[in-house]
Amino acid sequence: MNGTGITSYRTVFLSDIHLGTRWCRAKELCAFLSAIRCERLYLVGDIIDGWKLGRRPGWLRAHNEVIRGLLKMSQRMEIVYIPGNHDTFMDAFDGKRFGRISVRKEAVHENADGRSFLVVHGDEFDAVVRCRKRLAWLGDRAYRAAQWMSALLNVFRSSLGFGYWSLSKFLKQKVKDAVMCAGHFEDVLVRSALRRGVDGVVCGHIHNPVIRNLRGLVYANCGDWIENCSALVEHFDGSMEVVRWGRERISPCGNAAPASVSSASAASAARNAPSVPG
Repeated sequence: MNGTGITSYRTVFLSDIHLGTRWCRAKELCAFLSAIRCERLYLVGDIIDGWKLGRRPGWLRAHNEVIRGLLKMSQRMEIVYIPGNHDTFMDAFDGKRFGRISVRKEAVHENADGRSFLVVHGDEFDAVVRCRKRLAWLGDRAYRAAQWMSALLNVFRSSLGFGYWSLSKFLKQKVKDAVMCAGHFEDVLVRSALRRGVDGVVCGHIHNPVIRNLRGLVYANCGDWIENCSALVEHFDGSMEVVRWGRERISPCGNAAPASVSSASAASAARNAPSVPG
């Protein structure tokens, strides 16, 4: 961080912002964008929630500020927009460029240390989204109902002097754990990356910010801007880290997985990894 309070990164990855929903933490995202500088920004899907906009949009003034902020950032850096399952309308622009903003279904990013990463939203590897779209839609509705319940619960908790606790995040994580176990989400993603000959994969989709080594590759999930206010960042030495925005500052994302994975540890894991059939 420099003397102006700006933190510089080589690359920043954001996913699952869900602009157009009342649950989007747009003000926090605007503050985060104002506090960073980077050479390239990846928007890793579900940036605009087309599902919600098609029913009952919740587009607030702060959402416009996010769009303005991203357009302003595009004047000084490359922005890569990778659509997800909530913003599939952007698929029509696959391969197109709008100034320094490009739209791609997927991308391969090369870190400063030479490692390459497949960058995808991840919905195409989700068994529920891919095979049972109706079930995915019902799950989305249930999640939003849980968000309403979470808001009411926290009014009660606040009156008792307790801090914020997210019921919707707790329930979604439990459901997603079951889906990931059944669909092997992370494993399928890593296997795809292995077939592509890259060193790791960056994704979003399941709102679970984490970095870990799987099968000798790096699996990194950006998280979201509904519950976690998180981003994946690449430092100038090529190391990667998940960070959160909270209390007007950037902090490491606390979870069971390591906060960062260096090129040395990734290379060591790759040497010791068992071979995986295609």
